[in-house]
Amino acid sequence: MASIQKRGKSSWLFTVETGSGTKRGRETMTYRVEDTALLKTTKKLKDHLESEWNKFKIEVESGNYFRPEKMTFREFTGLWSDKFVDKNLAETSAFNYKYHSTTKLTPILGDIQMDKIKTLDIVTLLDELSKKTGEASVVYCFRVLRSIFSKAVSWKVIKVNPMDGIDKPKEAPKEMSFYNEQEVAELLKSLQKETIKFKTFVTLALTTGMRRGELLGLEWRHINLEKGSILIHQTIPMFKDGMPVIKGPKRGTGRTITLPSSVVKELVEYQKHMMRVRTELKVPWEGGEYSFLFAHDNGRPKFPKNWGDYWREFHARNPQLRYIRFHDLRHTSATLLISSGVHAKIISSRLGHTKISTTMNIYGHIIEAADQSAADVFNAFLQPSKIVKRARKTKA
Repeated sequence: MASIQKRGKSSWLFTVETGSGTKRGRETMTYRVEDTALLKTTKKLKDHLESEWNKFKIEVESGNYFRPEKMTFREFTGLWSDKFVDKNLAETSAFNYKYHSTTKLTPILGDIQMDKIKTLDIVTLLDELSKKTGEASVVYCFRVLRSIFSKAVSWKVIKVNPMDGIDKPKEAPKEMSFYNEQEVAELLKSLQKETIKFKTFVTLALTTGMRRGELLGLEWRHINLEKGSILIHQTIPMFKDGMPVIKGPKRGTGRTITLPSSVVKELVEYQKHMMRVRTELKVPWEGGEYSFLFAHDNGRPKFPKNWGDYWREFHARNPQLRYIRFHDLRHTSATLLISSGVHAKIISSRLGHTKISTTMNIYGHIIEAADQSAADVFNAFLQPSKIVKRARKTKA
């Protein structure tokens, strides 16, 4: 039997023999040529078809081929994960996509054939998820489903995308939390009772607006104590197989932030403290070539989750302090600068936003409030002058 048979104007049937003896069989696949130019060139078309048939043969013989018309959601998401997610998404996004696919979607859709999943099935799925989990998680599942079925169409596994016609689930806008000046004063007061490592970690987050992952990726070589500045050059957003995932900045370049002199002094004290601790403990160094500021005493990086736990424990010890997320210290840093009249361009640079419009979109309402305060300042100047003029007219 021929391995490649013409079926239609632009389609061919690929056949690969499998097994031997009584277990002999075959796998077939219909292949369509999308490039119309190839159909006009006999030699190039022949070479192209043989190349594609060989790829098909390798997949069959290696056990990696699944018949598209019989492929289940579980089988396809395995391919989607290997061939798209791992190769195209950043580590954090890849982890989140696979997590939601594995824990939220596969338990429900796993054994259903891809071409049997209909739009109404997904509408029902999203509705059921909304009863069990938060809005943000449902929206994330929507994004993952959209990616999965979009690839299924592109890879010719299904003809119709069941996500067509499904609107993105509604998600209430998150209310931004941040400390006011009085609460910041209370925070700094409460930090005086904490370890110097935790105190320095929180103080840097507050005064620089750095993200948690950026703080975890901070090394002593990134700090210029003489100039009083920090170079934010890398981040540790997550761990994989027990090891930190160290990433460079999103846009390929870091940013430098000037530090308050009081924070520089605190860093000097913290550096002395860490050197003293390592000398006294005499523990084997496990940090390799890195010198992270906020690692274990042996140099091994701490999990990002550790610092979230420390932050909650800190609040449990200080019930007088209103609880906000650790990430909200970044918002606090920005709002304090805005209320102090610092230019939005400077704030955008400190936060690591590539566009000032990003800063304006996030903090626009706060900037408007600060602008109103600026107008009120002029009222304070102008109103007394009107009163004086009225007084003079009355006297005349």
